[in-house]
Parts: sequence; C-alpha cells; structure tokens
Amino acid sequence: MHPLRPDLPIWLGAEGPKNVAQTAEIADGWIPIFYTPRSAGMYQPWLDEGFARPGARRTRADFEIAATCHLQVVADADEKRRVVEAMKPVVALYMGGMGAKEQNFHKQVFERMGYADLAAQVQELYLSGRKDQATALVPDELVDDMHIIGTAPEVVDRVAQWAETGVTTLLLSCRSPEEVRSVAELLA
Repeated sequence: MHPLRPDLPIWLGAEGPKNVAQTAEIADGWIPIFYTPRSAGMYQPWLDEGFARPGARRTRADFEIAATCHLQVVADADEKRRVVEAMKPVVALYMGGMGAKEQNFHKQVFERMGYADLAAQVQELYLSGRKDQATALVPDELVDDMHIIGTAPEVVDRVAQWAETGVTTLLLSCRSPEEVRSVAELLA
C-alpha cells in the first residue's frame, strides 16, 4: 500500500487563452498541445495572467510544462526529410480533420500560431476527402518546429531550446524500448 500524499499534483491539458490562464492559476502543471519553441511566446501572457490571479497555486518558477512531441535521432538530412514527411499526415489530421468545421479547437491553435490561411486550406481539403492534398500543404518547417528530429547533436540542441522556453518535461513518442534507451543515454 502506498502512503497517502498530502497533495496530489494537478496537471491540465489546455489549448485556448482562457483555459491556459486558468491552468496557470489552479494547476501544478500544463500539458499543452502543439507547444513549440517558436510558439512559446504566444502562451506567456496567458500563463502570466493565471499566475497573477489572487490565490494562484503556483508561480512561473515552480510551474511545470510537459510538452508533447515526436523525438527521433536520424543519420543525416535525407533521413530527416523522410521522417518529416511521415509526420505530415498527423499534422494535417489535427489541423483540418479534427472536430467540427465550425469549431475545431486544434485548428484554432494553428491559427494562433500564424497558420490561419494554411489551416483553412488544409481543413477544406481534408474534410472534402482529399487528405493527400491536405497533407502536401503542411510545410516542413512547421513539422520541424513541432517535433525534435535530427542528428544526435541537433537533437541535444533542440531539447535545450525547448527547455529554454519553460518546458520541464518532454512527453515523447518513441517507437521501441531501444529507442527510449538511446534517447535517455543521449540526453543524460
């Protein structure tokens, strides 16, 4: 039997400005979707709003951010291009295929990130059944920003970039136990 804890950590997943601010106010940590080094600045005012509220549970200093991304160490630029291409269908799905056309919260995140026109095009193609065309519109730079894909030294640098933005934990998708071990050794 485990001893009782005096306080259970509360972590929330939140996407929009009001929800992110509320998370900073009432939670111990945040699990964002599509948080990236490039988009991190967009979230800072929302987080600050929550931290500034009377009775806020945490401050920026002790608040945790657990960002999700795919991490993959590759041998060279050609392999990286192949991995980026393989990730594009997932980005297209979230950008254009999730939720109702009028209310797609994931698409709204991409819009806030500066991809409003692209998101509208991807959604139109995706919902009309032209998923391959929608996927083809997803730029390499967006996939590269959303994930950590590169040679071993590039991966180490990218992880540091994510940490500099306030990320305290990376929730990674890896493909095998061996890959988990190699990533742990690389980042140790």
